[in-house]
Amino acid sequence: MTNYLDDAVRLLSRLISVPRVSREEAEAANILEGQMTEWGLKPRREGNNIWAVCPDFNDERPTLLLNAHIDTVKAVSTWTRDPHAPAIEGDRLYGLGSNDCGGGLMALLMTYRRMVADNNNNNERAYNIIYLASAEEEIGGKDGIARALPLLPKIDAAVVGEPTGMQPATAEKGLMVIDGYATGVSGHAARNEGVNAIYEALDDLVWLRDYRFERVSPLLGPTKMTVTVVQSGTQHNVVPDSLHFVLDVRTNELYKNEEVFDFLQQQMKKCRLEARSFRLHSSSIDGSHPLVERCRELGLTPFGSPTLSDQALMPFPSLKLGPGESSRSHSADEFICISEIQSALDIYWKLFASLEFKV
Repeated sequence: MTNYLDDAVRLLSRLISVPRVSREEAEAANILEGQMTEWGLKPRREGNNIWAVCPDFNDERPTLLLNAHIDTVKAVSTWTRDPHAPAIEGDRLYGLGSNDCGGGLMALLMTYRRMVADNNNNNERAYNIIYLASAEEEIGGKDGIARALPLLPKIDAAVVGEPTGMQPATAEKGLMVIDGYATGVSGHAARNEGVNAIYEALDDLVWLRDYRFERVSPLLGPTKMTVTVVQSGTQHNVVPDSLHFVLDVRTNELYKNEEVFDFLQQQMKKCRLEARSFRLHSSSIDGSHPLVERCRELGLTPFGSPTLSDQALMPFPSLKLGPGESSRSHSADEFICISEIQSALDIYWKLFASLEFKV
C-alpha cells in the first residue's frame, strides 16, 4: 500500500537539498518532473512549471486546480543551519521552502496521486483535477503561473497550498507598488536658494501616512498603504533637487488597484506617481461556493489573508488552504511539521472526496 506521507517527506527533502530561488528552479523542476513520471502521472512542462491532468479528463465536467509553488525566497542571513540540508528533528523537517510552500506542494501532489488511483478503482469523481507546481511565485514572475495557465484546460476553481494552518483563506489582499517623485531645484545649503525636494514632498508623505480608506472588508480589513523607501540628497551642503519614494499598497477586495492609483494621484499636491503594475489584484471566493461550504462542514474557519499568492493571477474562484504557518515563511530555520503534512493529507482527502460543484 502506498505510504503517501513517507513519499511526501522524501520528495520534499530532495527539493530542499537543491537551491530553487525564483527563476532558478530548473533543477528542482527536473526532480519533481522525474518523480511524477516515475509514478506514472505523465507530467507536462512549460519552463519550470510542471503539471498533470487527470487521465479521465472530460470537457463536460468542471475542473478543480490543485496548485502550489516550487520556488523559494533567498535564505536570510540569520539561518543557524544549512538551509539546503534537510534535517528531521522530532516532528520537524527543517529546510528552505519547507513551510513556504513545500508542505502544500507535497500534500496536494500526494492527494492528486490518491485521487487518480481511487478513480482507477472505479470510484468516479464528478469533476476533473489538475495538479500544477508553478514557478516564480515569490516574485510574481511572467514565467510562473501566468505562463502555465493559458496552456491548461478551462479551470472552474482552485485550491492553493500556501501555509494557512489548514484553515481556508477565502480572500487575500492584492499588491500594488508605486514609485513617487518630487522635483526641486538644487542650491547651496548655506544660502537661501534652491527648492528643497524633500520639503516639496513632505505634505504628500504626511497625507499618505494619515489617510484611511473608507471601504473596510469583513475578511481583509482596510486597504493599507505604507511608504517603505525614501531616497534624496547627495551631501550635507547641497539642497536636494529630487526625491524618490516607494509606496507599498495592499488592497482589499473592495478596491481595484487602478481605482486606488487614480485616487492617490489626484490627492498629490507636488508628487508624481507611477505604478509598477496593476496586475496583482485582491482575490476572493464567494462564501456560498461549494469549496467554502465543504470546508465549513469539516469544521474549518474561513479567514482573510494579508499575504499575496498566485491567486492574484487566477481569473477563477480560489482559496488558500495548506499545511504550515504563514509566520514561518521567509524566516530563518524554516520548518514544516511532518504531522502538519499528515493532517493536510487527511483534510484534503475529506474535502475533495465528497466535493460536488457544477460549471
